[in-house]
Amino acid sequence: MSPTHCERRAFLKTVGLGAAALAAPQLQWTAAAEAADDAAPLHVATNVYPWLTFYKRDNRDFNAELDAGMAEIKQAGLDGVELFLGSPEVIEKQTELFKKHGLQARSFYVGPPMHDERSEQSIASVLASAEKAKALLDTQIIVINPQPQKNKTDEMLRHQAAALEQLGRRLHQMGITLAYHFHSVELENAAREFHHMLCNTEPQHLTLCYDAHWMFRGSGNSAVAALDAVKLYGPRISEVHLRQSVDGVWTEAFGEGDIDYPAMVKLLREAGAKPLLVLEQAVEAQSPKTLDAVAAHRRGAEYTRRLFAQPVG
Repeated sequence: MSPTHCERRAFLKTVGLGAAALAAPQLQWTAAAEAADDAAPLHVATNVYPWLTFYKRDNRDFNAELDAGMAEIKQAGLDGVELFLGSPEVIEKQTELFKKHGLQARSFYVGPPMHDERSEQSIASVLASAEKAKALLDTQIIVINPQPQKNKTDEMLRHQAAALEQLGRRLHQMGITLAYHFHSVELENAAREFHHMLCNTEPQHLTLCYDAHWMFRGSGNSAVAALDAVKLYGPRISEVHLRQSVDGVWTEAFGEGDIDYPAMVKLLREAGAKPLLVLEQAVEAQSPKTLDAVAAHRRGAEYTRRLFAQPVG
């Protein structure tokens, strides 16, 4: 597992209160809700991870400043935030902050073990929290990155796919979509973990949260791979995590760079995908330092709305 990935998961575990193969998935949108979304301005959210990295760079603690942090997310022109999925009790407390700052929680992120006997408890925990999030915040997607581990055995991969299918079926019955997320480690060894999860689950029970930059980086900084995965699984994509780099280094704001996002938007449209758009434009050690979190995310949100609104030839 890459150091950056380890750092990311360590961040998420500290969030606390801060804290869905080729057929099209049967996502849980009602006709009325979809029509309303088409008429409304494009919804753009952010994952909590970028804010943790920006705050850390400035020797601040996003978790300790959650109230102010969510105010800054709103100030940046964002419509929602994807927090790490906590307990039902944590979600109850978070609900007040979502309402206070006028932010939505269309999705939550979670990363429990699913590849061994612990999956039973993981499923029960996710279901309990998802039910609370649905009731209080009308959450529509649970993004899951099953606990990463290098060189999972074939037995582990089979167990994990079966567990994800079970969880996804239960969430589907609740009106919630389960979306599989990945990082570099799942792309090792011919991306066997990534492909096994999608080839051995039903599209309506496990959709794909597509992170173009992890596909780019996990494939040896390949812009070709970032687009080819969308050609393979485009109809299954229910959410996209948006991040960009220049010469392999994460930029402060989402915009032009190594990955051809206009080409990706065209592929998504051809696939009939209408994913939830979530900025995950974090900073790393080599990133420039010219913008604060609010300015960077405001610029990224504006670029995202232009990118997904403009005609693609």
